[in-house]
Amino acid sequence: MGFLIYFLIVLIIPIYAQFKVKSTFNKYAKVSSTSGMSGAEVARKILNDNGLFNVAVEETRGYLSDHYDPRAKVVRLSSANYHGHTVAGTAVAAHEVGHAIQDAKDYGFLRFRHSLVPVANFSSNFSWIFILIGIFSQASGMLLVGILLLALGVLFQVVTLPVEFNASSRALTQLTTSGIINSNENVYAKRVLNAAALTYVAAAAVAVLELLRLVLIYTGMQNDED
Repeated sequence: MGFLIYFLIVLIIPIYAQFKVKSTFNKYAKVSSTSGMSGAEVARKILNDNGLFNVAVEETRGYLSDHYDPRAKVVRLSSANYHGHTVAGTAVAAHEVGHAIQDAKDYGFLRFRHSLVPVANFSSNFSWIFILIGIFSQASGMLLVGILLLALGVLFQVVTLPVEFNASSRALTQLTTSGIINSNENVYAKRVLNAAALTYVAAAAVAVLELLRLVLIYTGMQNDED
């Protein structure tokens, strides 16, 4: 019963987060921005206002595929947000520019997160190999290696939280001070960004729960071996 409850929790949390971000985005993607600016124009204005003329703004395929590429110095916006004149698109565009501003200002958490990328990729590919071998063969040493690798991936998820929250904070500040959005739209934009942040919170929460569950399994193995 306990495992079933745990399984339902780790399943429901991400599903709810995805539902929340999609429903919130879709709601405010139907609300036209008073500025009349497209997402691409919003991104370009904020970049220029911050002296980031070297950062390009490009269209990319996919639904909510918006992101900032620090290596290419490019803000990529999904087609709907790139061309659209909506509050949702405005908020998302400003958020991705927030990451570009972080990059330009050498934001500590962003640098730390970038340094963890190769480690996180390695741990995500190999941690569960050690974990499964350890569990099925009752080899606590193998399980411990898997847990340590998984912990690096969890650290990446946790470090992502301040990066995303800070980018949203910068986005709202830039949108307000530049006059791109009014007070009502500020409330709407904040809802969009908060919903998006929920997906990162959910991912981190599930990762921490899974790590704790494996630590308990490892502790149980150690007790059996004593």
